Amino acid sequence: MSGKHGLLSDRQFEVLQLRIEKGLSQAEVANILGTTRENVTIIEKRARRNIRLAEETLQIYRLLLCMEKIKIEAGTHLMDVPGILVKFGDSIGMKLKINFTRMYDEIRFKARDCISGSRVVKTFTIAIFKDGSIEVIPGTYKNP
Repeated sequence: MSGKHGLLSDRQFEVLQLRIEKGLSQAEVANILGTTRENVTIIEKRARRNIRLAEETLQIYRLLLCMEKIKIEAGTHLMDVPGILVKFGDSIGMKLKINFTRMYDEIRFKARDCISGSRVVKTFTIAIFKDGSIEVIPGTYKNP
């Protein structure tokens, strides 16, 4: 691996580039690269796995850097979450750097699989950082 493309090999990067940027089918990519469609499928699957693992690793690293983690339990009404965060911030003397609308949108976007209608249906985590910023993380974080 050359390292020019992070955790992706040159071939994985090339396959993703042709598939995503050019919108080519796996068969078209195989034809351009002089290989089989099956091989392109394997290369693409491995590339996407590498990307997913890199994202998970970065998420874990960010959680290690955060000051506090708050679990938002299933059954909580979405409109209650910003209040929960602000109250928690107040209890530790921290002003959060996010307004209600952005917080609500962030939750709906990043934890969309944890939300149904206006209710939390699957527990998720919100990390609070020293600078008052937050990050919504689907699922729960378990300390090692």
